[in-house]
Amino acid sequence: MYSHLSNLRIVEGGSFIAAPICGLYLSQLGAKVIRFDQIGGGPDFGRWPKNERGHSLYWEGLNKGKKSIALDLRKPEGRELAVRLATAPGRGNGIFLTNYPVNGFLSHDNLVRRRPDQITVRVMGWADGGTALDYTINAAVGVPQMTGQPDDPRPVNHVLPAWDLLTGSLAALSLLAAERRRTETGAGEEVRVPLSDVAISTLGNLGQIAEVVTGGADRPRVGNDLFGAFGRDFETADGKRVMLVAITSRQWSGLLTALGIANDIAAIEADRSVSFANDEGIRYEHRDAINPIVERVVSGLSLVELGSALDNEGACWAPYRTLRQAVSEDPALVADNPLFSEIVHPSGSRYPTPGYAATIIGAARGDVEPAPSLGAHTEEVLTDVLGCSAREIAFLHDRGIVASAHTERGR
Repeated sequence: MYSHLSNLRIVEGGSFIAAPICGLYLSQLGAKVIRFDQIGGGPDFGRWPKNERGHSLYWEGLNKGKKSIALDLRKPEGRELAVRLATAPGRGNGIFLTNYPVNGFLSHDNLVRRRPDQITVRVMGWADGGTALDYTINAAVGVPQMTGQPDDPRPVNHVLPAWDLLTGSLAALSLLAAERRRTETGAGEEVRVPLSDVAISTLGNLGQIAEVVTGGADRPRVGNDLFGAFGRDFETADGKRVMLVAITSRQWSGLLTALGIANDIAAIEADRSVSFANDEGIRYEHRDAINPIVERVVSGLSLVELGSALDNEGACWAPYRTLRQAVSEDPALVADNPLFSEIVHPSGSRYPTPGYAATIIGAARGDVEPAPSLGAHTEEVLTDVLGCSAREIAFLHDRGIVASAHTERGR
């Protein structure tokens, strides 16, 4: 955890991925992030993957380093506490991150009545407020139809929730931009970040909307070939599979030298009156001739032999692994990576846990902090942020409006 944002306190009322990962990134940069949840846990509190005792490793991963307060949001008093937290007075406060609906008790209009310079960053599904998740947005913008083998028309869903992750990152960037503007002008604002807009704008930024509009047709499915460049999976003599990619001229020349196929490739160039040296698109167009040559050589080498030859020439490649293999077989990824710390979590599990992915040169990274137990900081937050007395807190507990970690465990 870095300390760059230590002067900010962000209240998070959100679930699933995009909003919590936004809060996670800000927490890892030093912001004090307070997450409120329904007593007993919100809709993402028990999501898979889980450990053998049924605790959500997913929830632990997305909420590292945050403080947790448990409220009964079904009661007016619980909703009132959530609003007071989101709009707490003082410099660096009044910043609310959420995926709650646009309207309702946590609407920006309601919050700004309490604090005129309120900043609200709202992650959404569809821009009109309609319900959506990463996977439905992905289906709606056409990506699964581009993914898969050309002889199989079925759409292929992504395992990685890319739009959630991009939306969370854009929400963090937008939050900091809004906070900077407030510092300079004194004005708050609401920022809405819909998954649908993130997805469709990303496809536009990558030229894919222009591609279908100007070309009049959808991009064809090309299996594991890298669209517009040389890249594909190949199998070695010992049955291992590798991904080879050559986008730059240097990567291409290194691949030819490592595989010893420069003369074979030159013969194709001469026969077809083309040059592959400086144009990745030409390599893609002629993959029908290039791929069999690469396939023949790779299939005659073991993974160790192939890897040594490719590394010696600076070629771009990687073996296909399972995640378990990646974690256990490549120390540079996890075991020897200063990004990770081995810590014990509230679930009782001990495992390598990542901090902030960017390395800020010259700044101390700090310790990786585990996720809190649900309600672990209820009393602390009520005291420090809202100024509640011990008597008031006891009253809230007695009425079931708040819960702490020990009361949650007793449920």
